[in-house]
Amino acid sequence: MPAASTLLRAAYLRGGKRALDAAIAGCALVAAAPLLLGVAAAVRVGLGSPVLFRQRRPGRDGRPFTLIKFRTMTDARDASGRLRSDAERLTPLGRALRASSLDELPELWNVLVGDMSLVGPRPLLLQYLSRYDARQARRHEVRPGLTGLAQVSGRNAIDWPTRLELDVRYVESLSPRVDLAILLRTVAAVLRRDGISAAGEATMPEFRGNHPGARAA
Repeated sequence: MPAASTLLRAAYLRGGKRALDAAIAGCALVAAAPLLLGVAAAVRVGLGSPVLFRQRRPGRDGRPFTLIKFRTMTDARDASGRLRSDAERLTPLGRALRASSLDELPELWNVLVGDMSLVGPRPLLLQYLSRYDARQARRHEVRPGLTGLAQVSGRNAIDWPTRLELDVRYVESLSPRVDLAILLRTVAAVLRRDGISAAGEATMPEFRGNHPGARAA
């Protein structure tokens, strides 16, 4: 007979993980409502409208969904109309929201409706889909997460190859125990404010693929 741990993992993958995600996200949204309103008001005063940042990101199997989070940057553009760099557009309020991860709170809605999970590889940009090798593309075999193995192992301070490998390792080892450990480590990482940005970057350099010379933005 299969081991109890194997049966538990199978049940978790079949629907247990999704059920827990929805239950926890729903309760968290209710409990955090005053905080959400407070952050929304601060963003409205500090950055203006819109309060929420919306962007299409790839979810499970690469299917696009609309990610929502609090705005942390202005829409400042240069003389040619192009958006300025992240460093130029990131405000002090935005830095504080990113450092505390409060900008991510609206993603609880993405978890509630099934676009995301509490734990999984972070949803990156749609243009990266064609840049992954076959192994890296496995990160899309599960729903993207609010937090993940890469986020508790250095977050934006680790390089792209390491980050994407950690995402795949999560997919390969996914279990209730792994998810619980990542959630607990996330609390510690947020309190320590680990890996908020890559060295010399306001956020994270662009992932340009795996060919030689493509790893630096």
